[in-house]
Amino acid sequence: FSLQEITSLLSLYGGQFSSEQEIRVNSPFWILSIPSEEMARGLMKRTVCAKSIFELWGHGRSAGELYACLKNYPMDKMLPYLQSDSTYKVHIHTFNKTLTQAQKIKKIDALEFLPFKGKVNLKNPEHIFWILEDYGMDPNNVPEEPFHLYFGRWIADGQRELIESYSVKKRHFIGNTSMDACLSFIMANHGRVKPNDVVYDPFVGTGGLLISSAHFGAYVCGADIDYNTIHGLGKASRKNQKWRGPDENIRANLRQYGLEKYYLDALVSDSSRPIWRKGMLFDAIITDPPYGIREATRRTGSQKETVKSAERSTDNHIFVSSSYHLSDIFFDLLKFAAEYLVMGGRLVYWLPIYRPEYTEEFIPRHPCLKLISNCEQMLSSHTSRRLITMEKVKEFKDQDQHSYLLDGQYMPYRGHNSFREKYFSGVTKRIAKEEKDNQK
Repeated sequence: FSLQEITSLLSLYGGQFSSEQEIRVNSPFWILSIPSEEMARGLMKRTVCAKSIFELWGHGRSAGELYACLKNYPMDKMLPYLQSDSTYKVHIHTFNKTLTQAQKIKKIDALEFLPFKGKVNLKNPEHIFWILEDYGMDPNNVPEEPFHLYFGRWIADGQRELIESYSVKKRHFIGNTSMDACLSFIMANHGRVKPNDVVYDPFVGTGGLLISSAHFGAYVCGADIDYNTIHGLGKASRKNQKWRGPDENIRANLRQYGLEKYYLDALVSDSSRPIWRKGMLFDAIITDPPYGIREATRRTGSQKETVKSAERSTDNHIFVSSSYHLSDIFFDLLKFAAEYLVMGGRLVYWLPIYRPEYTEEFIPRHPCLKLISNCEQMLSSHTSRRLITMEKVKEFKDQDQHSYLLDGQYMPYRGHNSFREKYFSGVTKRIAKEEKDNQK
């Protein structure tokens, strides 16, 4: 997800990949062109994929190339950080290789041609410089010399600590499918969520995706067909807890992180039957629709329709639900996004995939939405889910209401209606194989 997250944040804050950088998705280091240090810091206040950002002073495919590049770096850009009244330290980071302390000191001493005038302070320096070395991606075939070397001044770290501080394990209110904190922040970044945006989740569940958007200053709201989840009633998902407590709800989750002021509301609503007034209401729609594995796919029905189930909550709330095919869920979602997103607004959602049959044709399309990115997360040997990001590029018209029926996208995507059966068929085969192996 890293490339798409950084690309989205560059389009939000300004900047681009450097013309001298061949984008290698698996490379640990990327060269960016960002207009100012302030913009670079803004980007790093958002990213959970990138670890750090540096002002690049020089780079090369060998130590000689690096030193030659450093000697050509403008002196007026170096001097503010090398003054005699300043303190500094040099840190070495090697990717895919471990160096001894003697080797590190030798590499640092080789930089004596740089006009450092300040004092070394290893504990609390004013300026930190890094030597970064790339030894490739293959741990079984580590080269003697690095493929590429970089030297630069540290500017800022990313937000990796958010993954721990917002961990679902510590969250007040969780469900069977609460989104992992890291993925939640990645989705908000793919959606380019910014302060004062209005973000909507039509399958809100316990509100995990609202939290990451609210952290970035957006006002958040959602809807879900499950009355118990919206009102924090019924059986708990947490181990060794039978029923949900009196203050287990979406609002309490946002209050836990000091984000309650960004919470608009959550509604009990069927996403297949939009309740909103006409107009472009949302800056982003970020959601994780049910796949029929841990949570059922359902919509409101009537006694005249084929009744799937009738359920009663602790408040005697009764509704009748009918089957809601995956293909219909995603086409309703795209149609809703096309109609209710602002121009340039983004839809970010997860699409379950049965890998042996997957092709690009399985991604649903809409004439008002442009596909921005498509990232895969493996679930098993035969299933995965794709994080799909789309952007509204065309104003919604009445003729776009059923546009998916007119092109060739609808029929191939109907195959996703059997995702649940295919998912469990793979599980059944794996269990049978394990039992067979154990008998040998």
